[in-house]
Amino acid sequence: MSGPSPALAGPAATDPAAALEALASTLRGQGTLISACVREPAEPAALGILVAAGPRAAPAPGAYAQVIEAVREGYLLHYGQPRLVVTDDRDLALLAGDYMYANGLALLASLGDLEAVRELAELIALCAHAHTAKGGDVPALWLAATVAIGVGEAPEHRGARDAFRAGEPAGERLWLWASSTAAEAGLGEQLEAAVKTVGFDPNGRG
Repeated sequence: MSGPSPALAGPAATDPAAALEALASTLRGQGTLISACVREPAEPAALGILVAAGPRAAPAPGAYAQVIEAVREGYLLHYGQPRLVVTDDRDLALLAGDYMYANGLALLASLGDLEAVRELAELIALCAHAHTAKGGDVPALWLAATVAIGVGEAPEHRGARDAFRAGEPAGERLWLWASSTAAEAGLGEQLEAAVKTVGFDPNGRG
């Protein structure tokens, strides 16, 4: 398996709605250990569509969509039910998860967006912390980070993230910031679709 590189940035990565299909096609063509484990996605690229609609992603919306969906797939390979890479080999799943993380971050770095690289690296670390500590609020973390990459960071988001890191329940604060920021940016519809994808309950804040 090759090392981190912006290999996920293929010519098909132009339509945010097709980000998962583009990832599947690219992974199959790379000839790695995980290529034979790739299947067609059965759900929309809702997080990718959300981030791509933000003003910060305007220079390359398809690439930003592919970045967030690659990192999301890495997370699911570690902690959930992956959508693209399906294997019963736990070691291979973890290796594939790391591969998706690294390639997603490398593609983002190739776009020159170091602020977003830091945001996603922080998200990956906080998700690992949450699962180790059996904490909640991971869906809210994903929604807030995706909005931050698409629209821009803010002190309110950083404060809620710091509270989560300190062990406080921060789902409501993360959600309130993400929902208000998305609404101001005209991304309410995209956020609503992403809520369903990550399994977040706005009423239960979890």
